[in-house]
Amino acid sequence: MKSNTNLNPAIIVIYFLLFAMTCPAQKTVKIQFDSTKEVSGQKFAIRDITPGLPTNWDEYNFVVLEFRISTSQRFHVGFTTETGYNELRVMSYTPNGWNKLAIPLKFYRRLPDAALDLAATYNQPRYTGWINLGGKRGPLHGVDSIGIRMNAPINNPGFELRSIALSVEDPGDQYLGEKPVVNEFGQWDLGEYEGKIHSFDQLKKEWETEDKEVVTTKAYNYSKYGGYLQAKTKATGFFRTEKINGQWWFVDPEGCLFLSVGVDCVSPGGGGNIRDLDKRKGIYKEIPPQNISQNLGRRGGPSFGTWNLFRRYGEDYQAKSREMIINRMDKWGLNTIANWSSQEVMNMNRKAFMFQLSGVGIESGLMGLPDVYAGDFASKVDAACKTSVEPYKENPWVIGYFTGNEPSWLEQEERLCGMILEGTDKPIKFELKNWLSKGDTPERRKQFIFQTFRIFLETVDKAITKYDPNHLNLGIRFGNVMEIDREILEICKDVFDVFSFNCYDLYPKKEMMDRAMEMTGLPMIIGEYHFGTVDRGLAQSLWQVNSQQERGVAYRYYTERAYQHPGLIGTAWFQWCDQDLTGRRDGENYNCGLVDVTDRPYKHQVEAMMETAKRLFDIHQEKLKPVDQAPVKARGHGGMPNLWNK
Repeated sequence: MKSNTNLNPAIIVIYFLLFAMTCPAQKTVKIQFDSTKEVSGQKFAIRDITPGLPTNWDEYNFVVLEFRISTSQRFHVGFTTETGYNELRVMSYTPNGWNKLAIPLKFYRRLPDAALDLAATYNQPRYTGWINLGGKRGPLHGVDSIGIRMNAPINNPGFELRSIALSVEDPGDQYLGEKPVVNEFGQWDLGEYEGKIHSFDQLKKEWETEDKEVVTTKAYNYSKYGGYLQAKTKATGFFRTEKINGQWWFVDPEGCLFLSVGVDCVSPGGGGNIRDLDKRKGIYKEIPPQNISQNLGRRGGPSFGTWNLFRRYGEDYQAKSREMIINRMDKWGLNTIANWSSQEVMNMNRKAFMFQLSGVGIESGLMGLPDVYAGDFASKVDAACKTSVEPYKENPWVIGYFTGNEPSWLEQEERLCGMILEGTDKPIKFELKNWLSKGDTPERRKQFIFQTFRIFLETVDKAITKYDPNHLNLGIRFGNVMEIDREILEICKDVFDVFSFNCYDLYPKKEMMDRAMEMTGLPMIIGEYHFGTVDRGLAQSLWQVNSQQERGVAYRYYTERAYQHPGLIGTAWFQWCDQDLTGRRDGENYNCGLVDVTDRPYKHQVEAMMETAKRLFDIHQEKLKPVDQAPVKARGHGGMPNLWNK
């Protein structure tokens, strides 16, 4: 029978009306999060939003939400199933704009895949937002309701959800608004905030004001290398550590006592990188020239951060922007360029610096552990250290080297062994099988991983010492120190010169630091910490506060308490510039910078750093007490209380 392609328009309308009468209309549900509550949110029956969805989701790989949220603050998306409540954390790149976000259902069903470190393990990028894994994993059977909730909401934000769909294939993400999310300066453009730039003339005037400032380190009494001129001991020409009257210190090359007050990711032109333009239609008002980013040595696509530097400094923006970094560090009392920073800035030899080794065999498939049993492992480590550290052997500005960052296998040793045994044939697999042939217990599996870790650290330390005996082994920047096995700390004691860890908290707890120092006998560095908020369309960082002013309050409260401890000799704020508004490679888009995408400092933050820098020497000597003003309603990113306060 031949099909009729010339149907009467009136008949088409009738068919449509009949179809609409038999399919219940979708319903938009709304939540007004309550900032007076510790947790605020609601659950909704899925059938009330999108009728007809199946309750068994085994055949689907994505759940697609069409929503609008008025804030960039993280919120939790969960589903009630036969086995309980299962949720993830979500951050939107399009606050105040409608969008479709496809969430892979594998994140609800199983533990994260193996990755190099904690961030790579738990952060998952999408195109209109990103996902942080957490919560309870399990099968998606009997799915009947969705929950949306938020921990410590800031300024009573709102949420609207108008569609839930399921998909087998990845349908992609889509921004549904008409106004671009990102303006011509790289700022969030769907909302207003204090300090927002609306014209180039406005921005130019603010830059000119900063250019006229007189900069000096006189208030901090710093030496050439950033040590304290009022306190000297033996000079060796290089950085070292020493315990004096019960307190640990770095000692700078001239013999001045030194506390490392640093910042990670010190680099010009950050905060505005653009990726995956073809997947983000309608998000950007205009695209900066890609060649400007490439000239500054940035890989990937165009960048608002580097484009703004070009607009500020002109053709000589590369050298001038690096000079401004040094000026700012001088003014703010910062004496250390910390991890993941620009090699060009470090090589100016104007600030002490530390950096992380590369090429030492760490594998994502081994959760941040290398295959030390491979025949060429030691030779590769040797070659990597020769390349990385030998050029700095005689450089007095180098403090030392990190081996790695936040290995994700800690407390996951038995799972890692299972991955190795189920994985492809490789030397570590054969070695593990041989080890377990003499007894396969959870404890023996853990001991195998510990032994592997020891071989790794000792091999790297041997190579560092071979090619640069003058500088310090700063260790691995661990995550939660309280969860680290005593035996791991014993291994670190035998290899490292300094014990390093990252600590995202209201302040580092004394009992944690006591444990680390007592078990290792080493001085300590905090490699990462920060506070952020949501007024600029960026996510609020791993620890949130309610305003830009509170970021400064939180910095002082944390940092001054940290240096009370006799074992702490260094801290590094994460990071120099805000992260990209539409996410770095793993999705993160935190308001964590000292400088924003338009190359302007955060006033409250840097003024707080200046005041604290003047006090740290006396605080560390217990001659001065830390400030006692705590930030209001600061909250971490960890587990959420099992509450549903509407």
